[in-house]
Amino acid sequence: MSWTGLFTAFGLGFVYFMASIPAATAAGANAWVAGLAAGMGYVAGGAVVLLAGAPLREWLVRKLKIPVERDPSKLVWRIWERGGLPGLCLLAPVTIGPQATAVIALAAGERPSRIMAAIALGVAPWCAGFAALTAFGFKLVN
Repeated sequence: MSWTGLFTAFGLGFVYFMASIPAATAAGANAWVAGLAAGMGYVAGGAVVLLAGAPLREWLVRKLKIPVERDPSKLVWRIWERGGLPGLCLLAPVTIGPQATAVIALAAGERPSRIMAAIALGVAPWCAGFAALTAFGFKLVN
């Protein structure tokens, strides 16, 4: 087992999920274990926002320019209108990430426990999919 690969998966899962599993396998981790560690890092990213409080959330809104006011012209709010919390959390791993998802869901009035559960469930199929693609040798670049 490669601890470097696991830390890579967890750390990148926290900030940039899409690269976490391939990077961790390049660092020597098993693809399936890297998928689990990346998912845990992703969920930790959402948990930090939910547990840290208002100052961090306000900073993230300013820094990432998160549209917390409901505006149907913004993609995130169109996703929210069509799919609600499950739809947003299912698309978040490949779009806005766990931090912005947590801020948007809080702005929409969801409870933190529901947000955490949805973030964890939303990342699971992506973890399995990226781990499978990585394990079976799928490459985008030769």
